[in-house]
This record gives sequence, C-alpha cells and structure tokens, in this order.
Amino acid sequence: MRLGILYFPEKSEICRQILRRQPKLLLLFDQNEFALYTIHSELLLLLNKLFTEERQLFTKIGSINNMENKAMKLLLLGKNGQIGFELQRSLAPLGELIALDRVECDLTDQYGMKLIIREHKPDVIVIAAAYTAVDKAETEEELAYTINRESTKIIGEEAARLGSLVIYYSTDYVFDGFKKSPYSENEMPNPLNVYGASKLAGETELQASGANHIILRTSWVVGVHGHNFAKTILRLAVERNEISIVADQFGAPTSAALIADVTSHIIRQLDQADTDKDLNHIYHLVADGKTNWHEYACHIIERTRKVGKPMKLSTEAVKAIEAIDYPLPAKRPVNSCLNNSKLRREFGLHLPDWRLGVDHILQQLLYND
Repeated sequence: MRLGILYFPEKSEICRQILRRQPKLLLLFDQNEFALYTIHSELLLLLNKLFTEERQLFTKIGSINNMENKAMKLLLLGKNGQIGFELQRSLAPLGELIALDRVECDLTDQYGMKLIIREHKPDVIVIAAAYTAVDKAETEEELAYTINRESTKIIGEEAARLGSLVIYYSTDYVFDGFKKSPYSENEMPNPLNVYGASKLAGETELQASGANHIILRTSWVVGVHGHNFAKTILRLAVERNEISIVADQFGAPTSAALIADVTSHIIRQLDQADTDKDLNHIYHLVADGKTNWHEYACHIIERTRKVGKPMKLSTEAVKAIEAIDYPLPAKRPVNSCLNNSKLRREFGLHLPDWRLGVDHILQQLLYND
C-alpha cells in the first residue's frame, strides 16, 4: 500500500504529484484546519479536472492544430525501443514532442496512463511501447495481454475523449503464414502464438474505442538501437566457426528508421488533409522484397566481410535448416510477407528494398564499433 504523508500547504504542483503517485491512503498534517481543507479541495478540483473533462470530437488531427495555428503536440510512448528511438528523431520536427519511456509511463498502470494523457492532452499518441518477447509470452500470457491489449484499450478511450489520433504498431504475427503470397490488410488474421494474439487484441480494442487511429503492421524489425537478429549474427560471426539458421520462414527485414520516417510522413499528411479524410485504417508498413532468415544472415556476414571486419564465420559455414529442427516455445508463421501496396498508394510512398535499410544499419554498427 502506498502511504502519503505531507506537511505543507503548497497546492497545485504538490497535489499533482500526489495524484501521480496514486496513494491508497493520504495523511495530511498542518497547524490549522483551514489549510488542510484548502489542500483537500485542491486535490478534488484537480482530480475532477483530470477525470471529468467533456469529450471533444474532431474528425482529424488537423482540426485541432489549425485552430489559432497551435503547434501539434505528440505523445510518444516507448521512446527507448527500436522504433521509439528512431521516432524521437522523426517526430521532433512535427511539433511539441513528449517522449516517455516505460518507467515514465508504465503500460501496466491504467490510472497512471490516464493521468499522463489527460495532463498533456496530445493531438497524436504514438504507441511504440509493447510486450515483444515472443517466446516468453507463451508463459507470461497475462502480462502480454495487459500491455498489448488492455493498455491500448485505455489509450484509445482517452484519445477518443480528446479527439486525438492514435498510431499503433502491430505485427506480421497476426497471420498464421499458411498463405503462399503476401498478406493484404483485409485478410483474416489467425495468430499462432500468444504475442501475435495479444497484438491482434490490441488492434481490436483500439478499433472499438472510438478513437481516430492508424494501425501499422510491420515485420522483422531491425535497428541500430536495441536487440535484433542483425546484432545477434554480428556477435556470432566473431564468436563461432559455424551456425545453423532457419531457411524456411520468409519475410522482409524492415528498419526502425524506415518505420519512423513513414510514421512521420503519415502524420504530416493527415494533418494537412481535408477534414473529411477517412482515418481508422490498417496499413502494412514493411520494406520491399523477400528473404529468409538464412539468406538474411548470409547477407549480414558478406557485408561485414567486405568492410574488412575480422570474424571467424563465413557464409559457407552458415548451415540452412528447417524450423522444425530448431524448435522454439512460440510457433512462427512460415510466410510473414506483407503486401504494402495500400500504404504506398494512399500516401504516395516508395518503400525501398530490405537490403537498403539493413546495409545502412550495418554501416553504422560496423563503423562505430
């Protein structure tokens, strides 16, 4: 139980800090009863202000920003993840950016999330925070759903109250991968694992919340920041003489920088669009092209060798195996390829081949090593 004990009659900021800490019991001490009454009244007023604001409906984010030429306010959740790290760069030119990490905004704390959103009143909320431990989710199902579904529901409801736009990142793992060709947005999801199911549940809750929203499904995310397949292969190339990599699962490695840049482009276009611009869409945001994990690993090793970095591993020593020979707790789809034509068409974008993004990341990692 959180216990708050205060002795001073400072009001607004103190009261705000009290509410942020969410005490179960608050003990107030002062020399006179009137001062205590003042603090108590201030707490009630602030609580009422944060939690009983009238719902305002806007058809798009531009309707907010075009009033009095106010700068757009963006709230980024998950600033230290692979995508969040790049979003700090790409979103900054759009307006006032408030970027929070998982400590500053705990997605398991529904009350805290409401306070943050109601305090900042953002025009756009970008959810780059998520539970992404695919295998661990099989034994932490409740936590995965709490973060990926329940927090998205709360954020969506709060965004609907404010008329804010929500950007939500989802995954190729919402599909079972049995189809031979790339998946389009209107095809029926059928996740094989808890992670994919929890992200799909987040999509559903956001769609039902009444908030303006854009859902961006992506795949095989890779970046300079954070943990990913490319960094693992670079490490193994130095440590080992031989490795085995799955060769019968297919997808498109997509750089976090590309995802962040496209997100910024989408927000800017929507902000400048006509008021009747239809929001509430799902888009597949992936790089062009197709590969498998084995081919991807060989590409990383070959590029590393070309820049003269010393390593034990050669492409010939990368053994191609089937997924059945490398069992993991969570099943993966054989086909993670997503059709990105809807995104390209509606926003006038060219999405480069996956090698371009991967090579750019390798260049940064290898030359900064």
